[in-house]
Amino acid sequence: MKRLFSMVIVVVLACSMLLTGCGGTGSTPAEKGGEPPKAEDMTVGFIYVGPIGDGGWTYAHDQGRLHLEQELGVKTIYRESVPEGPEVKNVMKEMIDQGAKVIFATSFGYMDYMEEVSKEFPDVTFLHCSGYKTTENMANYFGRMYEPRYLSGLVAGMKSKSNKIGYVAAYPIPEVIRGINAFTLGVRAVNPDATVMVRWTSTWYDPAKEKEAAKALLDEGADIISQHQDTAGPQQAAEERNVWAIGYNTDSQAKAPKAYMTAPVWNWGPYYADQVKAVMDGTWKSHSYWGGTNEGIVSLAPLTDLAPEGAQAKVEEVTAKIKDGSFHVFQGPIKDQAGEVKVEEGKALTDQELLSDKSMNWFVEGVEGKIE
Repeated sequence: MKRLFSMVIVVVLACSMLLTGCGGTGSTPAEKGGEPPKAEDMTVGFIYVGPIGDGGWTYAHDQGRLHLEQELGVKTIYRESVPEGPEVKNVMKEMIDQGAKVIFATSFGYMDYMEEVSKEFPDVTFLHCSGYKTTENMANYFGRMYEPRYLSGLVAGMKSKSNKIGYVAAYPIPEVIRGINAFTLGVRAVNPDATVMVRWTSTWYDPAKEKEAAKALLDEGADIISQHQDTAGPQQAAEERNVWAIGYNTDSQAKAPKAYMTAPVWNWGPYYADQVKAVMDGTWKSHSYWGGTNEGIVSLAPLTDLAPEGAQAKVEEVTAKIKDGSFHVFQGPIKDQAGEVKVEEGKALTDQELLSDKSMNWFVEGVEGKIE
């Protein structure tokens, strides 16, 4: 299943393989005696789990690909809607036959197959999004999306009048649970009376189903809809009811202009450019990367005029604290839905706890819903 890295990456953390930068072990082909490729000789492949026009996850990755082309002048190739099964190996090999020297695979289900192919082609550099495995010529990468999730919660909490906020969620995995919790902590930091109502869809990309889930939340009194989905369906449901919305993945204001206030967004381009440049320079190393607001891989999209008064100043204040390290989204005291203290004052959840399905399997106080 797409992006289920959180359920198993803790194994890697236990082995101290998760890094906050791009260091690590392994060698580039150039270090093995080969010549670093020049821009005109460099072809980079991208493998997508969905269509580039989804307006969400895949679209964000494709924008990163276009940034890479513009930044370095390299040639890129891509394949859309590739199933997360053994056929992805053939896609990788076809890209290598087309001259690809670097391949990015952008969904969890490609991980084992990329690992296998990386061992078969040691002179090609492989990078896998959201997984946990590495080889000498294969890295993994992801971002701390929970940081802008918290910031978007501040906006929602300041805007809500009913104190009921709906959240359309994909699957009950740590990545999604972490986002719901971060969002709720942001909401309650500025509006302690507000609650966040969760509805699961068991989908990543199903506009109709996601829109219906949002409508159900609106029927229960929500005046703001947030989401962990790859379509604008939930935002469009909010617009039809004349209430407000928080998007995800990309700035989707054009999809629901009368509802959209902001969105936690991905910015893959700089990371893609840095990695390909390192390959070209002969300095690339295998690594595990989990960058955040400081690295720019995640951020909060610009607030629209629909955002509440004072929200911009609050977002800027907290963003500065995240960047200078004086604030951690999951710092205590934090209680769960039952009122039990899960994070004591003066402590913060570790990366291992945030990523583990055994640790991040509870909702914070203020969430209405179950982890199904």
